[in-house]
Amino acid sequence: MEKKSINQKTRSKRRFKRWLPVFVMGLPGFIYLFINNYMPMYGLIVAFKKFNYKLGITESPWNGIENFKFLFANNDAWEITRNTILYNFVFIILDCVCCIALAIFLNEIRKKTTKKFYQTVILLPYLMSMVVVSYLTYAFIGDRTGLINGILEFFGKETIQFYSTKSYWPFILVFVRMWRTIGYGTIIYLSTIVGFGDDYFEAAELDGATKWQQIRHITIPLLKPTIIMLTTLSVGNIFRSDFGLFYQVPRNQGLLYDVTDTIDTYVFRALMKNGNVGLSSAAAFYQSIICFITILVFNGIIRKLSKEDSLF
Repeated sequence: MEKKSINQKTRSKRRFKRWLPVFVMGLPGFIYLFINNYMPMYGLIVAFKKFNYKLGITESPWNGIENFKFLFANNDAWEITRNTILYNFVFIILDCVCCIALAIFLNEIRKKTTKKFYQTVILLPYLMSMVVVSYLTYAFIGDRTGLINGILEFFGKETIQFYSTKSYWPFILVFVRMWRTIGYGTIIYLSTIVGFGDDYFEAAELDGATKWQQIRHITIPLLKPTIIMLTTLSVGNIFRSDFGLFYQVPRNQGLLYDVTDTIDTYVFRALMKNGNVGLSSAAAFYQSIICFITILVFNGIIRKLSKEDSLF
């Protein structure tokens, strides 16, 4: 027994020495994760306090759930929650369909230079700042100098006041968001498809399968784990919104709040007007809890349907 325990200790020491370089390499990442993601969690108590800059976080008086009441007691609570959920729901569906379709199309391109060119072109908008994207959008739909209104004037048609007409903005925001982010999702799906290998497709071709049959019976089933993982991550952020998209692109126009206002933009304006840090903390706390619950629920549904495809 003593020899066994000594052997186990020597094995564990050897194992530790062998993995020590890996631990050292990962240490900066763990330190960054701890500082950036875990240390700020102390500030969650601000959501339950009437924050005073002079007193600081610990000395500020407690006010219970008053910050949460303010968030939901106003008439805009339903509107901003509805906009946040519905926009994210549309984004999740379009991301899944469009990114997969585009990844499959790119995978069918055999010329490497052409494929790299298209990959660069579709990924370029994702690298742009949302401020730049907002100015590009304004260049197209500006009331006076926009390209679309310029074309309408050239043909003698009546111009469109985009920044004061609410009906256009659900389509504009969806289009701008998809144009900017579709490249990132496409690259993820494309990298997964490239890793499949050619054995499945060559065997299917020998059996006389068409391209559509190969996509339907080989590509899509093999992509299922990636689809579930990315969809789960998106569902986990369904109560959050892209602040730059909903604030910068509509240029904070008050006439468009009914269709462009989300929880994040509403809280930001409340913070800028009232300086209420407790309100913004309560909103972030509320979003985090709801997003955590949605991840658990969605993963539970996936686990019941297909246990091996669930994340946990």
